[in-house]
Amino acid sequence: MEKAKVYFTDFRVPVGTNLQQKLKKLCIKAGIKNINFEGKFVAIKMHFGELGNLAFIRPQYVKVIADLVKELGGMPFLTDCNTLYPGSRKHALEHIECANLNGFNFQTTGCQIIIGDGLRGTDEVEVPVKNGEYIKTAKIGRAVMDADVFISLAHFKGHEMTGFGGAIKNIGMGCGSRAGKMDQHSSGKVSVDESLCRGCRRCAKECGSGAITYEGGKAHINHDICKGCGRCIGACAFDAISNDQWDAGDLLDRKMAEYAQAVCQDRPCFHINMALDISPNCDCHGENDAPILPNIGMFASFDPVAIDQACVDACQKQTPIRNSQLGDNLAKPDWKLHHDHFMDSNPNVHWKETLEHAEKIGMGTREYELITMK
Repeated sequence: MEKAKVYFTDFRVPVGTNLQQKLKKLCIKAGIKNINFEGKFVAIKMHFGELGNLAFIRPQYVKVIADLVKELGGMPFLTDCNTLYPGSRKHALEHIECANLNGFNFQTTGCQIIIGDGLRGTDEVEVPVKNGEYIKTAKIGRAVMDADVFISLAHFKGHEMTGFGGAIKNIGMGCGSRAGKMDQHSSGKVSVDESLCRGCRRCAKECGSGAITYEGGKAHINHDICKGCGRCIGACAFDAISNDQWDAGDLLDRKMAEYAQAVCQDRPCFHINMALDISPNCDCHGENDAPILPNIGMFASFDPVAIDQACVDACQKQTPIRNSQLGDNLAKPDWKLHHDHFMDSNPNVHWKETLEHAEKIGMGTREYELITMK
């Protein structure tokens, strides 16, 4: 397979121009006009951010993409699917209200919001996965699959379970219905090492299924209720919680890649990654810790694997921010250095498996040519 083209620009602009104009120029240079948008429904998949989180993409960037799609004759809408955990996006009414409170509405973005899997997270389409090894039929939000053209607009960041969140996670996990998210998370259950548990109850606050109780000041997990989503692992500051199944993280990454394949196969797709406010954890958190790396820039490509690989490579070249989760870990005298910013920020993560498996099933290539636009 020949190298994919990934287009990149940083956040520098001269006086008299702005970043919105630069993003539009980047998308045009990357070839978005080669897609036939005329009269087509266009899903712009993004993450509206949990209430309390401020790291998500600003609505002004979203409006650039929506306006460009309309300029090219398309009919755009913003979309995401409901969450497994309680939060503020567990059903469509809350989800739209959360989006509005975080600044996403028709007035700010120029297009409507449609929650992909409906009111209760059950409006889904079962999509056969080409070359799927773990998922034969993916459960994808119906509105996502009803669109003629698909655009991923992702905030590239760290992640407590998958190492990073970029295009593939935005698509694969984000477009799964509630049952689809269960499907991806069901590879492993978690257990508590009582000798390390401090009884702080942070894990129970993060648990989306009420599976964690406390006995004798120690956390206990009911495996009959546990969804295996791994949020408690990211919440525990004392490494007291881990997967029972050693390769659960690997399997999550591979299943997520196969879900992304189901969404993208057989229709025009375009991908944009915004590498800024690179928080250590997902925007699903009701808070965002300080960025672990400096702002890098904007990436655009037709290849979701290549764009994520390019973002990873760009991140690994950056100097960590000292006052951050990553910086704090690296400053510990007994820290076991991974020489990998994502693993040094969240040491239990897997991320390479996502890109390797996505390439294996034919979603794209990790080999890319980076074309820089000033």
